[in-house]
Amino acid sequence: MDPFTGPGAWLALHLTIAVLGTWAARRYAVRRRLIDEPGERRSHAVATPRGGGIAVVASLLAALALLAMRYPGQRTLLLAAGGGTLLVAAIGWIDDHRPLSPWLRLAVHAVAATILAAAVLQSGAGVFLAAAGFAAGLVLVNVWNFMDGIDGLAASQAAIAALGYALLAHLNGSGGAVVWLAFSLGIACLGFLPFNFPRARIFLGDVGSGAIGYGLACVCVLIMAGGADAPGRWPLLLLVLPLSAFLVDATLTLGSRMLRGEPWWRAHVQHAYQRWSRRIGRHPPVTLAYAAWSACGVLAMLAAWRLDTAFIIVVAVVWCLAGGWIWIALQDGAQRTSLKEEEQR
Repeated sequence: MDPFTGPGAWLALHLTIAVLGTWAARRYAVRRRLIDEPGERRSHAVATPRGGGIAVVASLLAALALLAMRYPGQRTLLLAAGGGTLLVAAIGWIDDHRPLSPWLRLAVHAVAATILAAAVLQSGAGVFLAAAGFAAGLVLVNVWNFMDGIDGLAASQAAIAALGYALLAHLNGSGGAVVWLAFSLGIACLGFLPFNFPRARIFLGDVGSGAIGYGLACVCVLIMAGGADAPGRWPLLLLVLPLSAFLVDATLTLGSRMLRGEPWWRAHVQHAYQRWSRRIGRHPPVTLAYAAWSACGVLAMLAAWRLDTAFIIVVAVVWCLAGGWIWIALQDGAQRTSLKEEEQR
């Protein structure tokens, strides 16, 4: 146990930071007129403040600093994670105040991912894990930014994944630091959720969505880097299961836009979750459905981690293929609805 006197104290600390921080962020956003207005490329119908994710960032940074003091053996990775989180959050915070070039943001994200990969190499975990850390950092930052489009979706998905990773790290002996880090990230997202679901009073903003994605990448790297069972018994692919809803939707949507020659970096409403929420005219059912899928992914991950690598690969591939089939079904349903509406006109 510990940091620092048990799970109750740790939960209270990060829940307090998240709740009070989000409340303060909303007051700041209203005063500074940091407002997301409705539009054709947005999924909300009411002007809403943004930037509430700064509270999750504060909780995450506090956790990394405290854990670096408590676990000196993992200090290099934890401090690198803190530095990368600061970079991602800072560029997101600036972008929330005045739009920046997407290429500048991507460059900063790549630097943050490089910091994580370099720390992995310095810790002696190996080139493969360093490459996986770089990819996870760069991909998850942008996936969480892409998928943060309806009430409660990004925060609930991160909470489910983070709490699932905390359980996995506890089971496989990956070390105390990653358990507490994943737990703090999950709790911080839960503390933000009442302000964002079922009706959003504030959005995460780029400051929050990017930092959450980076935080999840750091948790995955720490799990793979620690524990006697972790590297040998199951591959990184197993960690994809709790993230599959976002990874499948983002990957297939981005790929479709590229194939059609569309500017994939621009805002749009072509993700499956966006089309589904527009079709039914409500956000909560979509958010809850994605949450149910990811919760099942966590259960599958926890059930499969002791299996042989070959079985784990089969489970992960079948799971992601099922997610792809659902994505196709949702996109087809949205297209049929659009055709019917055009015919009625």
